[in-house]
Amino acid sequence: MGLEFITRIIKTTAVVSLVVSLCISYYFDWKIGLGFLVGAAWSLVNLFFIRTLIKEVVSPNEARKSITAVLALLKFPLLYVAGYFIVASEFFSVYALLAGFSLLFAVIVLKVLGRLILGLDVPGVRNKQPEGTA
Repeated sequence: MGLEFITRIIKTTAVVSLVVSLCISYYFDWKIGLGFLVGAAWSLVNLFFIRTLIKEVVSPNEARKSITAVLALLKFPLLYVAGYFIVASEFFSVYALLAGFSLLFAVIVLKVLGRLILGLDVPGVRNKQPEGTA
């Protein structure tokens, strides 16, 4: 599992959050659905910045300090201040925001369980052919 695993998690969570927020908006209230979507989007942007920071800092090439500094300045103050204002605005339900934020963790757990059940990370299992085939 590498950075491409995190990219797949981001894509999967984005699709699932869109579908779930549409269902919530249809069956409950559009504000709750939008709050769920905003919470999921905030967690996705946070994970994207973490992945990009890791990619820039721990790269085989020379670390680009200017890009790392810009990413750190965008992530830490701006993202967390935006999160504060989202929660403090009282436009969205805090529970919907929390549920949207937590969706990322559910997707991570389910993806890891799927890889574990399928044996994708066990050496020799992925390319093993059944007996009698050549």
